[in-house]
Amino acid sequence: MNRIVRLKEDLLKLPTPSFFYDLDVLEETIDEIVTNKQEIDVFYSFKANSNVEILKFIRDKGLGAEVVSIGELNLALDLGFKKIVMSGVGKTDEQIEKAIIHNIDSINIESIQEIQVVNEIAKNLRRKAKVSLRINPNVDPLTHKAITTGLSENKFGINFEHLDKALDLIRKSEYLEFVGLHFHIGSQITSMSVFKNLVIRVNEIYEYVMERNFDVKLLNLGGGLGIDYHNPDSIPNFKSYFETIRKFVKVHSKICVEPGRAVVGQCGTLISKVLFKKETVGKEILIIDTGMNHLIRPALYEAFHLIQNLSKIEEKSEFLYDVHGPICESTDCFAKNILLPFTERGDYLIIRSAGAYGETMMSDYNLRGKPYTFFAYKNKILEK
Repeated sequence: MNRIVRLKEDLLKLPTPSFFYDLDVLEETIDEIVTNKQEIDVFYSFKANSNVEILKFIRDKGLGAEVVSIGELNLALDLGFKKIVMSGVGKTDEQIEKAIIHNIDSINIESIQEIQVVNEIAKNLRRKAKVSLRINPNVDPLTHKAITTGLSENKFGINFEHLDKALDLIRKSEYLEFVGLHFHIGSQITSMSVFKNLVIRVNEIYEYVMERNFDVKLLNLGGGLGIDYHNPDSIPNFKSYFETIRKFVKVHSKICVEPGRAVVGQCGTLISKVLFKKETVGKEILIIDTGMNHLIRPALYEAFHLIQNLSKIEEKSEFLYDVHGPICESTDCFAKNILLPFTERGDYLIIRSAGAYGETMMSDYNLRGKPYTFFAYKNKILEK
């Protein structure tokens, strides 16, 4: 029986559309991380979900923060995260300045020009900036092209052929403190062989940098671990993930990772209600009260999310439906030809595995408003 059934009667009383977060699932997920990570540091990637209550929960469990904007940096500082690293291909001067002033663990630099800019800002502040170089390892993550970030043609990171120039610039600067290397090749990676290939390539780059008399204190392998969207009651295989890293990494530096989706993806559900049911070209279409403005992944790159009829979740799924949102775009479609129980106006549909890249990617398109937000902990809906 899936996890959400135990809260069915309470969930059917909630207004729609709503993001619902099960903190029991989040706690179980983080406990698995803590149990298996051993000496590896974990920085949670804010981009996956920056809901303040979620972040407080993650902070209290001892994870660090990985941020990519001044908004995320401000939030991490305000919430008192003890360890912070900052990535992002387009950092603003204000963002860099704040990171230097607060002496965060690492500014992950992504271009030659960024080295020069960070150095100039640090010089003006008369402070040292802790920096890592984000190197593009050109490792195929075997994931969707829209969430691939580590190939030579991607906009992220410094390509290997520019590494010597980057190192020379850092060596000549008295305001940059080199702390390590950073890598991130993509998102929603489900094959451990990809992480194996990444680590093998990282070992080579590590040796190359060490041979040039740079002390790599921090080796950041990025994020990317995926979740099983077809089985939203499952938790990612953190045991295999961390074992793969430890087995193949051949360095003596502190290792860290930056998971986002793998931490929060399965704890979130988008709850909606069927507004209308209509037939067209022999198909039955369900129009629901949430759309691509609340969860854009299906419209953006045809991502799969399991959809269930919460109102009739015990009944057999034997009717074919297309599920569309109310937004004025033909791409506002969550699924086609999916099996559900007999579904009618007023039924509650739930879109699972919506804890990552749901709230953080919302828009005001059509001015339909934001969803409500609810949480459960210890199998009880929390009062707002």
